[in-house]
Amino acid sequence: MSRPTPPDDRVIARRREVGAHIRHVREWHNLSQRELCERSGIDVASYSRIEQGHASPRLDTLIRIADAIGVSLAELVGGAAAPDGGGGGGRARPATGSIGGGR
Repeated sequence: MSRPTPPDDRVIARRREVGAHIRHVREWHNLSQRELCERSGIDVASYSRIEQGHASPRLDTLIRIADAIGVSLAELVGGAAAPDGGGGGGRARPATGSIGGGR
């Protein structure tokens, strides 16, 4: 069996953007990593690697994270803004639109 090709710099940069956005959405909803992990069944170390952009989560994992926060999958990865009533203690809202901008 051949080994998978390692991700190029563009993929690594986008993975970091997604991780940062996931962290921002989690914080917007006033959840700690531990609370989110308890709700989703993901271990804290694995989740932390996702937020840092060091891991590429499977779709099932992203769905579990979105469900634990109470947001859509699109909002979780950057496809939509947080709902107006989401609370956030004055923090900036998650960015809207696609991650990385258009071409």
